[in-house]
Amino acid sequence: MAATRGAQAADAAIVVGGLTKRYGARTVVDSVSLEVRPGEVVALLGPNGAGKTTTVEIIEGYRRADGGTARVLGSDPWRADRSQRARVGLMLQSGGFDMRARPAETVRQYASFHADPFDPDRLIDELGLATVARTPYRRLSGGERQRLAFAVALVGRPDVLILDEPTAGLDPIARAAVRERIEGVRRDGRAILLTTHELTDVERIADRIAVLVAGRIIASGTVAELAARRQRRLRFGLDRALDADERDRLEGTLAASVRTTGEATYEVIDTAPTPALVAALAAWCDGAGRLVTWSRASGGSLEETYLELVGPSAMPEPETDR
Repeated sequence: MAATRGAQAADAAIVVGGLTKRYGARTVVDSVSLEVRPGEVVALLGPNGAGKTTTVEIIEGYRRADGGTARVLGSDPWRADRSQRARVGLMLQSGGFDMRARPAETVRQYASFHADPFDPDRLIDELGLATVARTPYRRLSGGERQRLAFAVALVGRPDVLILDEPTAGLDPIARAAVRERIEGVRRDGRAILLTTHELTDVERIADRIAVLVAGRIIASGTVAELAARRQRRLRFGLDRALDADERDRLEGTLAASVRTTGEATYEVIDTAPTPALVAALAAWCDGAGRLVTWSRASGGSLEETYLELVGPSAMPEPETDR
């Protein structure tokens, strides 16, 4: 098994091991380890302030780690030379473009830095930027700026793509176009690391997920593996709240505990939802003269798993003092 893991690490495009970063006495990245292999999309998830930006900036070579290692295409990104950096496409939230520059000239300029770039005009068209190709950056909408940043990251045919919120602020058509492009790049064998809050996109395109909270990875795996961590449960609403005696009688009928989750809303927590459980709930309500206003079996989605992992209390201070 050790030999297999070693082979995977050797083949990985991004390898991070025990990564640590501190600002003064505060540790914002705490022993983070992850890998991204060619032909794979890995999503780094977590609440604001969890350490995602600092982790990604170290992988990009913009910050230096205080401990651990980071390797991108076999090199330390902090010390990577120009040819090595040219193999990595970066999409940054800050953009960093000249406010006077136009999308067409910007993408063509970045294409000129590479030996075998994508056709910049075709890329502009595919990402829906043709109508604003000659519009100054300062006049672009937030979604148009996002698509321009994505085009610049892609145009050099990089071996590694690092994408920060690639679909944030995009309309459904633009989001679908970006997802399709990411999937195409993956099929070409590129390694992709992305951060995002769009869990629907993660479910559609990510091969693996790492959840970062307070600087530490608290869970990782495929979408199915993470969703399987949380047992599916029956949730339901009633026309009015249960009193103590009614709850006791209902729990006796269901042979399971019932937990209050809101105003006249409940969750059966000791057993998985089955047709028999739903029928027993309906029969009890019929006998008690109560009305089930809604019911559903939930708990297996990525969103619910993520919220359970992160929790409302897992919101540390901002990760930098900038």
